[in-house]
Amino acid sequence: MAEKPRVVFITGAGMSAESGLQTFRGAGGLWENHRIEEVASPEAWEMNRELVLRFYNERRRALANAVPNDGHRVITELQDEFDVRVITQNVDDLHERAGNVNVLHLHGELTKARSSADETLVVDIGYRDLCLGECASDGAPLRPHIVWFGESVPMMRLAADLVSTAHALVVVGTSLQVYPAASLLWEAPSHAIRFLIDPNPPEAPGFYVLSKGASEGLKEVAHLLRQQFFFR
Repeated sequence: MAEKPRVVFITGAGMSAESGLQTFRGAGGLWENHRIEEVASPEAWEMNRELVLRFYNERRRALANAVPNDGHRVITELQDEFDVRVITQNVDDLHERAGNVNVLHLHGELTKARSSADETLVVDIGYRDLCLGECASDGAPLRPHIVWFGESVPMMRLAADLVSTAHALVVVGTSLQVYPAASLLWEAPSHAIRFLIDPNPPEAPGFYVLSKGASEGLKEVAHLLRQQFFFR
């Protein structure tokens, strides 16, 4: 049996927004009059751990009540025909709950916590609150398993390797104007078909651009992918 064509999706905040999850960059980057950097950085953690935990506890509660949208489900359905890989900048688990089986989280996962001393010591906490004073098995305080502003992105190399194997690259819900994630675009092979789905897309040479929301755009891309690979 021939190998399935590999389709790599890079998803961002616009993907989760259709499930009702707030995109703080689009909201001016504020939460309770705090700049997002003030609750999502190593410095914030050292200065006010209670505030940081409260911010992420609220995000986790919102996630518990959210459901995958049509866009998530379109990607899941494509797994029957394609070798689908998802690289997401989102920290929610909506891709997994929709049935996506190969998901790489660039910026961490909201439903997990990790040791403040050992980033490899990660525990599942689900949708519950993370409380001040909780510790990992090494005795260090548990912190959200999130890549904060100013921290390195440990999954970048693996993400780049995935993009380099794509027959098709689909960017949805993110303009990919922020580095280091934006550098992933340069990793796609020259033969790969490239799609960008964004209601207000930036200039994107070499991309087939769909000025649409995530779900609507993904439905169209699914049709175009089937045409390109199976109905020539």
